[in-house]
Amino acid sequence: MAGTISYRRIYEDVPPSQDGTRVLVDRLWPRGMSKERAHLDEWLRDVAPTADLRRWYHHDPQLFADFRDRYIAELEDAGHRPAVERLRSLAARDKVTLLTATKDLDHSEAAVLAQWLDSVGTTSG
Repeated sequence: MAGTISYRRIYEDVPPSQDGTRVLVDRLWPRGMSKERAHLDEWLRDVAPTADLRRWYHHDPQLFADFRDRYIAELEDAGHRPAVERLRSLAARDKVTLLTATKDLDHSEAAVLAQWLDSVGTTSG
């Protein structure tokens, strides 16, 4: 893998130059965040969990293990494939920081996505 994959809250005041390619991985735009302040390179809504999965999970840490399994299954389905391939392509070239508005970062889709991408690599197959 050419770059590293990290994740952080979009609200953190970190110089965007430290993040490499900044990708929002939430389906909804973060409240109170302007496009200028976000400093995004991409917004990949289609890599986010489906609305049904997000509502079911409701960021309940006790459901995280099951959420992770369900979300990974979604990432491997055809509906998520173009967004996943785009993310893999970005990560193959540069450092990528996945951004989310979620307060509990360690129990977020960004954490699952970063770990999953690291485990499957950035190439298709």
